[in-house]
This record gives sequence, C-alpha cells and structure tokens, in this order.
Amino acid sequence: MSTGDKQYPVQINETELQARLDSLSYDVLRNAATERPFTGEYTDTETVGIYRCKACNHELFRSETKFHSGCGWPSFYAPTTDDAVDLIEDRSLAPRIRTEVRCANCGSHLGHVFEGEGYDVPTDQRWCINSVSLILEPKS
Repeated sequence: MSTGDKQYPVQINETELQARLDSLSYDVLRNAATERPFTGEYTDTETVGIYRCKACNHELFRSETKFHSGCGWPSFYAPTTDDAVDLIEDRSLAPRIRTEVRCANCGSHLGHVFEGEGYDVPTDQRWCINSVSLILEPKS
C-alpha cells in the first residue's frame, strides 16, 4: 500500500495482516478498495461503543458520533480526536476530488469524508467508513 512519504507509528507486517484478515478487509485496508453498499456489519448497528482500526486496534470513532445517512456505509460526523485519522487528497475518480480517511496509527484506508451535504449533524460532515475496516468494541 502506498502511504506516500509518511512513516506511521505502527508498521504493519503485511504477511501477518493478510493471514488474520478476510480478503475483503485486507483489500479495503491495504489497497483502498470499497465494500459494497448496504452489506457491512456496522451500517445500521446502534450498539454503543468504540470503533477501532481492524489492522492495528487504534481508536477512531465513537458510537455517539454515528448517524444514519442512508448511504450504505457506517457514517460518523467526527472522529474521536482530530489526530485519530489522516486525511489525504484522493484523485482516483478525477476530475472529482475526494478526501480519503486513513488510520493515523498505521496508515490503513478506512473510507472518505464528505462535507456540505446538508445532514443535520454538528459538523456538516459525513465520514463514510467501510465496516470491514473497523472493529466495534461494545461499551461494557
């Protein structure tokens, strides 16, 4: 996976990661693939808890910021902290420019963030994240 010049705090052993993940999760996390809409485990879940990176277990989002956008993927209006994720310009659908979301801990692809879509959320942002890139740790 290309992460540019950035060195992430956690270096992932690709062979070990590929061995412990299903092929779709690996493809999304390491090759910026996308799961099909409305198929993800967390798309409609309302379980209270913490969403973590499936590759490195880094905390990314909390259920309190999750909302139902109807887009087919889990949607959040903000990450847990500003430094939980990295934002990278994505020109893969040129001329359309998107903002890719990666785990700030290991550089794994999570999804994209969109702004100005008119959702009734505090940030006017929709963090559209692949379910297969996440692990939900339910609140005990």
